[in-house]
Amino acid sequence: MAAIARFQFLQPYPNSKPSAFFSKFLQSSPSFSSFSSVKPCRIHFRKFSVTSPLCSSSGSIPECPESSESSTSIVGDLLDYLNESWTQFHATAEAKRQLIAAGFHLLKENEKWDLQPGGRYFFTRNMSSLVAFAIGKKYSIGNGFHVIAAHTDSPCLKLKPKSASTKSGYLMVNVQTYGGGLWHTWFDRDLSVAGRVILRADDGSFLHRLVKITRPLLRVPTLAIHLNRTVNQDGFKPNLETHLIPLLAIKTENATADSTEKCNVFSSKDVHHQLLLKILSDELSCKIEDIVSVELNICDTQPSCLGGANNEFIFSGRLDNLASSFCGLRAIVDSCALPEDLSNENSIRMIALFDNEEVGSDSCQGAGAPTMFEAMRRITDCLSHQSAGETDFARAIRHSFLVSADMAHGVHPNFIDKHEEHHRPELQKGLVIKHNANQRYATSGITSFLFKEVARLHSLPTQDFVVRNDMGCGSTIGPILAAGVGIRTVDCGIAQLSMHSVREICGKEDVDIAYKHFKAFYQSFSSIDRKLNVD
Repeated sequence: MAAIARFQFLQPYPNSKPSAFFSKFLQSSPSFSSFSSVKPCRIHFRKFSVTSPLCSSSGSIPECPESSESSTSIVGDLLDYLNESWTQFHATAEAKRQLIAAGFHLLKENEKWDLQPGGRYFFTRNMSSLVAFAIGKKYSIGNGFHVIAAHTDSPCLKLKPKSASTKSGYLMVNVQTYGGGLWHTWFDRDLSVAGRVILRADDGSFLHRLVKITRPLLRVPTLAIHLNRTVNQDGFKPNLETHLIPLLAIKTENATADSTEKCNVFSSKDVHHQLLLKILSDELSCKIEDIVSVELNICDTQPSCLGGANNEFIFSGRLDNLASSFCGLRAIVDSCALPEDLSNENSIRMIALFDNEEVGSDSCQGAGAPTMFEAMRRITDCLSHQSAGETDFARAIRHSFLVSADMAHGVHPNFIDKHEEHHRPELQKGLVIKHNANQRYATSGITSFLFKEVARLHSLPTQDFVVRNDMGCGSTIGPILAAGVGIRTVDCGIAQLSMHSVREICGKEDVDIAYKHFKAFYQSFSSIDRKLNVD
């Protein structure tokens, strides 16, 4: 959960050089193809199927059983997205792929933008955050932005800069804990690595590549109960520095002999095990010495799938918060899929997916950076064909509305007393509106009403959540963004169980309800907002 941050009010943003539509990104690049032998994943995107996912993955992902969902359900596509998106990098790359397939134009932040009413655009930052927007054909300067914001990161283990370790004849991988994970759930799981690497090309340039090793590669074993007799009485309390270290392999003499001989990239001492680098280089079809940097997460290899006696649950890692990210992404794509969808829109529809929410959002690619508000100012500047004045931008913000979408705490049947008696969100009962008098959530009476009015007009259920007075309350990117420039904000989310576990649970129907609610927000909020006069 994110810590509260504040922004300085934005100054007018300078413009610089236009970018072209990147219809077949990476696959058509000569520098990419010199290293590329991307293997096709066994993932079938029901609506977006023009290019293969931007990852390199060995093996195949078991498919989930087919269900009898109607054609309006996005649950199957969410499972595909979760299985593709092992890391924040993969989640952003897959979102990028889907936006391009849907006709959105790729922009670059360091180039000039040429925007037109009726156009659909997006840009990425660090390949771990993304902002996409669609401009209504009736947009005029000073009209608002209707935004859904979520985050791409989840609690996980990450490789330390020097990960190679050897203990008792085992090759071990040193890791850092990222976010507030339920770390005991990572023991005795079939784990692997995924993330990004930087490669040196033959011409001396450097390439960004994503990698995902789908076969089980690592494991953090628990101690046998015979050596820890009181664990069931005293609880499992591992030391996160000394006990949470994954096994990679049994040490061999060859591995030791080869380590200093072949690797000159990470200095004479092994920074990462040669065996691990060899696996990465084989996956990327490159030489070990071409790998100049790695940024890898430890990931659970078990695929996301449907579960429960009636297939009513989704069992998966990273539901917090990729479920919200995908519902928002799909909603903006489908809300402007047809030419006429933007013909009567006088506002701008936007989605912002940020990284680093789980550690406070204070990063270049997190919600603590002014990325979204800089984009809003640039859009206003472009469409006004000049540098928009403070009055124009301020009016746009006053007309804007933000939906902060992050997963919510569903009531746990074995721990009912952990919830306030009258605010116990249930799975399969619709989006949860989050309230907190101390502003840990940004919801107000006005923003709650407006968002619920969207649901009421489309016959969609909603629920309310308030934390108990004798318990602490988590937070989201909602208060950070709301405080940035004073944008009206509501905090909401899909109810789930096992939050921050390596394996989480949510209701299948809630995914479709969230998607429909977000899509309805884009399509109808302008007309609803015009009916309310507060100031």
